[in-house]
Order: sequence, then C-alpha cells, then structure tokens
Amino acid sequence: MVVRMRHTRSQTNSRRSHHKLTNPALAKDGQGNAYLRHRVSPATGDYRGRKVIDHSARLEKRAKKAAASHEHSHAH
Repeated sequence: MVVRMRHTRSQTNSRRSHHKLTNPALAKDGQGNAYLRHRVSPATGDYRGRKVIDHSARLEKRAKKAAASHEHSHAH
C-alpha cells in the first residue's frame, strides 16, 4: 500500500507555473485590421490574399432575413 502525502503549496504552484495563458497569434490584413492567423479576416473577408466571403451579399441576406422574420412576427 502506498502512503499518499499531501502536496505542499510550493509543489502545487510549481506544477501550475505552466498553466499560464498565451496571447493569440494575430496578423494584419491589407487594410491593417487584426485577425487570427490561419482564419478569414472578419473585417474584409480575405484569406491568403483572396476574397473568400462577400460581405455585401452577406449583409443583404441578413437584412432580407430580418425583414422576413419581422413581417412574420406581425402576421399572427
């Protein structure tokens, strides 16, 4: 049978010394907006120099959807 000893504060703190958070890896797009690396820039919709997300179409779709749900909520 193994005797289980209490860990001292210094032993616990030494183990936890590696638990610190690191800063996220940020990059800047062509317009100077910060974004997470290896992901699409939310401000411009660009990824690796190419336009991946068309923000104007996305905003139009969102507005159309909001208008439809607004009409639907008043229909009852």
